[in-house]
Amino acid sequence: MCSTENNAELLRSPSDPAFLLELKTRRPPSLVGRAGCETWSVDFSPDGAWFAWSMGHGIVWVVAWPLDSEDSQSGEIDREDKSFSCGHPVWGLAFGPRPPKSKSVTAAQPHNAKTKGNHSLLLATGLENGVIKIWNVLSGNAVFDLHGHEGVVRDLVFPQNGTLTLVSSSRDKTLRVWDLAHKGKKVQVLSGHKDWISCCCVSSDCSMIASVGRFDRMVCLWSLRSYTFIRNLTGGTRKTLYLLSSCDFSPDGALLATAAFSGSSWWIDLWDPYTAEKLTTLVDYFDSHGQNQISAIQFSPNGLHLAIVTDGRALRIWTPGQKGMVMQTKADQDANGLCCNYHPQGGVVATGTRDGHVRFWRAPRTVPSLCHLCRSILRHSVSTYQLEPLPLPKRIMEYLTYRNIPECLKTCCSNGEEEWED
Repeated sequence: MCSTENNAELLRSPSDPAFLLELKTRRPPSLVGRAGCETWSVDFSPDGAWFAWSMGHGIVWVVAWPLDSEDSQSGEIDREDKSFSCGHPVWGLAFGPRPPKSKSVTAAQPHNAKTKGNHSLLLATGLENGVIKIWNVLSGNAVFDLHGHEGVVRDLVFPQNGTLTLVSSSRDKTLRVWDLAHKGKKVQVLSGHKDWISCCCVSSDCSMIASVGRFDRMVCLWSLRSYTFIRNLTGGTRKTLYLLSSCDFSPDGALLATAAFSGSSWWIDLWDPYTAEKLTTLVDYFDSHGQNQISAIQFSPNGLHLAIVTDGRALRIWTPGQKGMVMQTKADQDANGLCCNYHPQGGVVATGTRDGHVRFWRAPRTVPSLCHLCRSILRHSVSTYQLEPLPLPKRIMEYLTYRNIPECLKTCCSNGEEEWED
């Protein structure tokens, strides 16, 4: 069921320099703070013209972006906001299909030339009962349902190749690769995790899927071409109990970032997915006892930054390997962040919260260096194994394989300051 009723309000606040605006859910007082109101997932459409968020209690809201554009406010463009009633709590959502990188919409393209007329834009929603509902965004109609998962559908990803392929991960310990062109009747099941799967992601060349198990502490790589298990990245010697929460490939596919936490500390590991080598670890800890959970991470579209959502701050943005955060919001133990997503053109990060709201933050806009652009183009199609035999100077080889960054970085943010060590 779809409606265009306004069930959220747009708010602004000068409380943080990076804060842009907030969408707050309108719900009866009896439902405020109760389980089921969480925003577990947010997403921008591939061209950035639409934004979707799970606003709790089985409702997904889809709005035209930007929210405060002069055209929308003047009424010259119909915003066509839509509310999809899914019937069960929504844990994952994703727009698709996603075109190959070379065909993505550029920042120079006019806003009114985007998917306003693209009737093939779909929204996949993963529900608590294991069903995946596929929606036509512009018509607002439910297209079909996908059945097969036996637990919460925690994450959904459309590979960036323009196809109607959908990857899902679930608490039933499996991933599934669906062919939406056949309404999901052709499906591949990937089994190997021993417990809930927290998150999954697909490499930019669409050759690999990565998944992290929350309790089994497995970081699994799968072939999206042969639908087979590749390896489990079990590096490290930590003997304490910890939970894995999120993962993401860099836009060039040469890095895999995984996030984990244990008690008062969290950390991010950067891996070479081809060699299974752990390249670096960023660690954060609290001096005092208490939970310090990391909920979500995502690389920026240009690969220069990594967005981080934690209990202690609504958002941090880190340049992998660099000393210091590029941007971080004010310390807030009630940030309640659960998820994050970059706008496909960069500059804005959306974060979802446990109380069902969405906040938008101004992200740093950094012009990539020529070296970074060359590395990104090369690594998009050349693996580490293909690079290593080349007769390149050591410094160039280390740069191209990301082995030029420190092996360990530490940050202590309990007092609002940072300490780093190489």
